[in-house]
Amino acid sequence: MTDNIAAGPHTDGYLGDPAVRAEWDDRYTERQQLWSGRPNGALVAEVADLTPGRVLDVGCGEGADAVWLARGGWDVTALEVSGVALERAAGHARDAGVAIHWVHATLTEAALPPASFDLVSAQYPALLRTPDAAAERALLAAVAPGGVLLLVHHAGMDTQHADDGGFDPADYVWPSMVADLLDDDWEIEVDEQRPRVAPDGGAGAHHTDDLVLRVRRLR
Repeated sequence: MTDNIAAGPHTDGYLGDPAVRAEWDDRYTERQQLWSGRPNGALVAEVADLTPGRVLDVGCGEGADAVWLARGGWDVTALEVSGVALERAAGHARDAGVAIHWVHATLTEAALPPASFDLVSAQYPALLRTPDAAAERALLAAVAPGGVLLLVHHAGMDTQHADDGGFDPADYVWPSMVADLLDDDWEIEVDEQRPRVAPDGGAGAHHTDDLVLRVRRLR
């Protein structure tokens, strides 16, 4: 494991759509800190009974979840499209004295080792929907036999209409779409809407309820 970033926001090491990277780099550049800096509440609650192993943090942002997991004994791989966010995350990891492997890529282009993570955590991910369900399948494919996929999203967003800012829920992956792909190799452990335990501050703090999908790969 390494705490080095192989590619910053303006290098050629990024794997994925340059437009997606640019969009998220712009969002992070606009604010010195976009998120709260504390781990997401649903993640903290759902991993309490799990034995630390290998974890993939999908859309790690500024690294709060990744650092928290590493402090808890997890072997962390953290994936993010924004190089600006990754630079901040790596700084937080260095300050915390933890080693994290950073991957600068979209989920579908990251070429992650299949079936190799004991936990795949995707907290409010902005995963673009495609006709072949590539992102949904990539989430499931990363989970090792016996491992867990934890997908958490803001309740109600999936039923909103497109807004004037260009956000259209139909463009993104929601927990129900992942659940629809499950077969007998999977067991649903949690599939519910619950009040959100939200860290103070940071973008998205106004959302009050979570959709939580936790599924275990049986084989």
